[in-house]
Amino acid sequence: MTREELQEVIAGIKGPDQQAAEAARKRQEVLAKPPGSLGLLEDISIQMAGITGKVKNQIRKTCVVVMCADNGVVEENVSSAPQSVTLAQTVNFTRRLTGVGALAESFGSELLIVDVGINGAIPQGLYTKTPFSDTHKIVDRRIAAGTANLARENAMTEEQALRAVEIGLEMAEAVKTNGYDIFGIGEMGIGNTTTSAAVLSVLTGEPASRTVGKGGGIMDSSFAHKKEIVDGALRRCSAEDPISVLAQVGGFDIAAMAGAFIGAAVNRIPVVIDGYISAVAALAAARIAPACVPYMFASHSSYERGYSLAVEHLGLQAYLDLRMRLGEGSGCPLAFKIIEGACGVMNRMATFEEAEINDDYLEEIRKGDCF
Repeated sequence: MTREELQEVIAGIKGPDQQAAEAARKRQEVLAKPPGSLGLLEDISIQMAGITGKVKNQIRKTCVVVMCADNGVVEENVSSAPQSVTLAQTVNFTRRLTGVGALAESFGSELLIVDVGINGAIPQGLYTKTPFSDTHKIVDRRIAAGTANLARENAMTEEQALRAVEIGLEMAEAVKTNGYDIFGIGEMGIGNTTTSAAVLSVLTGEPASRTVGKGGGIMDSSFAHKKEIVDGALRRCSAEDPISVLAQVGGFDIAAMAGAFIGAAVNRIPVVIDGYISAVAALAAARIAPACVPYMFASHSSYERGYSLAVEHLGLQAYLDLRMRLGEGSGCPLAFKIIEGACGVMNRMATFEEAEINDDYLEEIRKGDCF
């Protein structure tokens, strides 16, 4: 994919259906409850109407797309886990033995596992070329055996960054083609809290002190070096070109995730942000294609430093605060149920008229600012 081809794709993104959103807003106003009493559930149902063009929506078929890749920056001792864990956990996704796998199984969601750049050999027989042909296999889209070390050189070429974005677009289209009502975006890649912090710092202009956390847990000396690497990225990169930012200091996983967020908007599918890495990928997508933001839902407030900064720049609000910081897409199955509940209220709750309740007593409240 070239930059020009990507721009053609982005140009095809349509904004939310304002008529459907307004109809949903008006229905919320006449449901048998005090105005605004269901809080964010009301906002979710209205946003869903804008995405789908329908006031009443069903959430029946859900999945989490998990982008898996390795990062050369692990050479800098910025992670407590060895790089081999990326491969091991990717295989474990197929067995549903990870955090997101257990949650997905519990809530009836599928996983779409994608190798975009693992530095290791996937066991024979676990690869597939076709998304959703077998969700207990790994879709082979490996670009390279991990990125280069961003502390010493560009993480990838521009061509590789665009290829990763293209893979994300492809997976979003596959989600649509296979009839999913909503999907989430997660990842697996040892070292990717460093790449995420570097991308976030460059995109926002904020120093490492605001974007770098300890990830899976590291010693103070490694933590200090991690911040040095991110501040170095901030000094040498420009936020004006987000594709270049991804190429210089990102990861294959983050670039592919950004492509999937853009693809959600292209295909008019609601998409859920997971934790820190997912939120940074969403922000990168927003900088590449601002029109994709109305299709996003933030699942939970990650305990990882920098998450709130990314979501703030997206103008979104997380629904849950469970002090989670696992990643993988683990927050997405939880958010699917919240969104399903919001749609359920819109679909099933009676209006005042249907409930045979005179709502004249609410007129003053509706006119005033009582909340």
